[in-house]
Amino acid sequence: MARARAVLPQALLGLVLVALVASGIRPYDRLTWLLETVWVIVGIPVLLLVWRRFPLSTLLCCLLAVHATILIVGGHHTYARTPLGNWLQDLFDLSRNPYDRLGHFAQGFVPAILVREILVRRSPLRGSRWLAPLVVCACLAFSALFEMIEWWAAVAGGSAADDFLATQGDVWDTQWDMFLALVGAITSLALLSRWHDRQLPPPAPTHRAGLPG
Repeated sequence: MARARAVLPQALLGLVLVALVASGIRPYDRLTWLLETVWVIVGIPVLLLVWRRFPLSTLLCCLLAVHATILIVGGHHTYARTPLGNWLQDLFDLSRNPYDRLGHFAQGFVPAILVREILVRRSPLRGSRWLAPLVVCACLAFSALFEMIEWWAAVAGGSAADDFLATQGDVWDTQWDMFLALVGAITSLALLSRWHDRQLPPPAPTHRAGLPG
């Protein structure tokens, strides 16, 4: 079991790299592919650089791999044209391709565990009642930052940025995106916090100076 856990991050990294390279072969729109996958392209080297000092839990590795796959698929097809989204649209008779809704839910669901792991291991918040609210606030702040990036892309690219924005005519798309990230973060903490705690290293022992006799 221990050996499998040691090999799993390498296997997940290999799968994500293969998916990333494959998605870059004749994507629907090259600029959209780059804008959607840049988080994966930048994130992989960062993880490799910090891994020796800060190896991630198995749960977080799996979640990051799933999130990377969502971004990669969306980047290759564009979010409004993913086959999975088209299938869901037909199945539930929806007015739009819902793949971007899934992506923004994941934008809260996965970073919640990432932020939680950093705070538990690198701050005094382990066991604090403030841990969950601060994690949710961090995820919502990241979602808002992403919406600003989309706004800047729209200003810079005009109609050329439509595939990246994936609003599909929804005037409330920005609000939906941030709301779903919020729901994703809360859901992640509610479902995974105990499981996550079991995978985290125990707190370092505190040494108290002895009182004079």
